Amino acid sequence: MSANATEVETLTRRLVSIPSHEDESAAGEAIESWLRETTDAAVRRDEHGNVFARRGEGPTSLALVGHHDVVDPDESQRRTVSDRPTADRERGTDGGGDPATEYRVGKRDGRLYGRGTADMKGSLAAAMLAFRDAEPAGELVFASFVGEEQGGVGARAAISDGFAPDYAVVGEGSTNYAGDDQTDVVIAHRGRRGSTIAARGTAAHASEPDAGANAVYRACDAVDVVRDLDAPSATVLGQAVEGSLVVTEIEGGDAWNVVPESCTVTVDERTVPGQRAALERVESIDGVEWHVEQDLPPMACEDPAFAEAALAAADAAQAATPEHVSKPHATDAGWLADAGTTCVVVGASEPGEAHTADESVSIEVLERCRRCYLTLAERWPAE
Repeated sequence: MSANATEVETLTRRLVSIPSHEDESAAGEAIESWLRETTDAAVRRDEHGNVFARRGEGPTSLALVGHHDVVDPDESQRRTVSDRPTADRERGTDGGGDPATEYRVGKRDGRLYGRGTADMKGSLAAAMLAFRDAEPAGELVFASFVGEEQGGVGARAAISDGFAPDYAVVGEGSTNYAGDDQTDVVIAHRGRRGSTIAARGTAAHASEPDAGANAVYRACDAVDVVRDLDAPSATVLGQAVEGSLVVTEIEGGDAWNVVPESCTVTVDERTVPGQRAALERVESIDGVEWHVEQDLPPMACEDPAFAEAALAAADAAQAATPEHVSKPHATDAGWLADAGTTCVVVGASEPGEAHTADESVSIEVLERCRRCYLTLAERWPAE
């Protein structure tokens, strides 16, 4: 194993061990401290908990972007410090988190196991090392956000505060999308719009149904409208991106002998760049209102040159031949793209790894991502 691969593993272990599902401050402090200690960059942590660093000069900026929050760990992914091997406790090799509790980090068959290894502290560690080691072609930016798992809280706050790199590589998963043992380049991903259809009627005794207005019937009419709508679709740099549209919940009525006066339907729509299903059409039905509860934006890379440069960097970092692909999940790249940053997604996580009780990441793929990020930072912007 090379020295750099050892660094990737060591830094990933350190970051993963720090709890960050409820409070990201300890993880943010560790990232900030590492950047201050190992780089000459201008480093800051904002009031939201986001960590930023900048180095290099030029009119064009490239950001290496990740997040240091995670979803709640499985109980098997937690441990108290007293559970650590004595030698580790004495050396402090696996710590950095809460003095009483931390996340477990295990290793077997060339993979690291633990909450956040795949999503996405492993790729974050790779980005930190690439940021440190690169001789950037322009201004190189590092950003790690809080609250990605809560709908992009940190990214949205940073954008509101003026964070606006020209280009960004977001380190979410892109490995094994187009083939085995390859890290691809995501040039588009879906968003998610969650909405509610609220149907109102007039209650009446069930023995005299015509005396009321049945909210369930109105909701069913609205569901029929949804079923007749086409799911959104788009093409990004030749890559097809298919959305989806589905009713997921329905609730209405209070008693078996009462005509219901209210009924609520929830709709899950996976959006695509530039397209939305015409869900507002349900409001043509009497007594029906439509409300958007969540709208995570999709992402499309609209600069072919940057997409090709990212693919070339990924190709140089591995033996396999990577491809441009689309991703089914929303990421912080959606918020950045919506604000004007040209994005791609390249990261170590594989389909099915994130948020699982046995979440893991390949150490070799982390090293691959480090090489990819480093190469792109040194080649982009192209002269």
